[in-house]
Amino acid sequence: MRQEDFQPNAPGQIVQSTLGYWTFLPTPLPPSLNYNTRLVSLLSEADRALGELAGAGRMLPNPHLLIRPFLRREAVLSSRIEGTITQLDELFLFEAEPDHLSHPSDAAEVRNYVIALEHGLSAVRADNPFNLQLLREVHRVLLSGVRGAEKRPGEIRDRGVRIGGATLEDARFVPPCHTALRPLLDDFVQFLREERSLPIVVQLALMHYQFETIHPFNDGNGRVGRLLITLMLFERRVLPQPLLYLSAFFEKNRQEYYDRLLDVSRRSAWEEWIEFFARGVAEQSQDAIIRTSRLLDLSQQYRKEVAGEVKTAAALLLVDELFSSPYITINRACEAINVPFKTASTIVSKLEKMGILREITGQQRYRVYRADRIFELLEQPIAP
Repeated sequence: MRQEDFQPNAPGQIVQSTLGYWTFLPTPLPPSLNYNTRLVSLLSEADRALGELAGAGRMLPNPHLLIRPFLRREAVLSSRIEGTITQLDELFLFEAEPDHLSHPSDAAEVRNYVIALEHGLSAVRADNPFNLQLLREVHRVLLSGVRGAEKRPGEIRDRGVRIGGATLEDARFVPPCHTALRPLLDDFVQFLREERSLPIVVQLALMHYQFETIHPFNDGNGRVGRLLITLMLFERRVLPQPLLYLSAFFEKNRQEYYDRLLDVSRRSAWEEWIEFFARGVAEQSQDAIIRTSRLLDLSQQYRKEVAGEVKTAAALLLVDELFSSPYITINRACEAINVPFKTASTIVSKLEKMGILREITGQQRYRVYRADRIFELLEQPIAP
């Protein structure tokens, strides 16, 4: 990292580490911002979209059924930004049949993201305040038992890290030296706990930049930083359910995502970063509203069809479960709707004949069924 790449107005200091390489030490939040006309317009649009999504979330008859697939979609996309290539169908298959030998090794890594986010949401629901311990717990869950486990899950980093480049000297960006992290993290947690005066989208954008810049862990910082967006929205009661996830927007605009973050550090380009972030909030809120509406319409259609054909309440329970996870086995069906194996097998067979489920393995044992139309609604792109 070169000193000359950072302008005098950069929101931090270029500091030489004890080993001789240059690092960037960010100034505590919040910065002074210039609310130009374009930024105000984008913030208003993002706020309006968040309000619409909050309204849609309150109308959900059973929100937990839709939270699970949305959360899993976020896990796949957030991990993809870091180079993990597991697809959404592979994650659902891994959860439906975890002992299947053909699972990609990355599936467990993505599954950990789901568990880490659920852990954070549980803490927020219990009204636990943001603190360093919560950040460490989320990180521990994220990296436990998978690739990166050797990088001290749940522990603040103990070495220098770089972003881009082959060495610390030629890196695109070098976060603060590990010896300087504690006061930075104390200031960061204080911002998380106490800042309420700024518009919520501004709070989120500042938080995400600061966390990625501090880079407190040896690995997994990008995923934890994106996960915190969802936790903040939920903790601040902006959304009644965790339905907004920005990784799809960041992944689609990956280079701009990286460039905007770096431009803040180099030349204090806060307004451009917040504008980019606000665009993402508005776009992904609309995506979630449309996707939720289509899933609810399909749910009502399936419930009507099944009620006329199968004549059992257990079948309707299984239809609901498919909107939570569109991949199912007979054993999973037994557990989900609390019926004997034979009853679950009969219901699954009837749903298969109706075209709601399709067996995808072609095997006699360890058979897995997929609700194709539900999965397609989760996966298909929605125009912004």
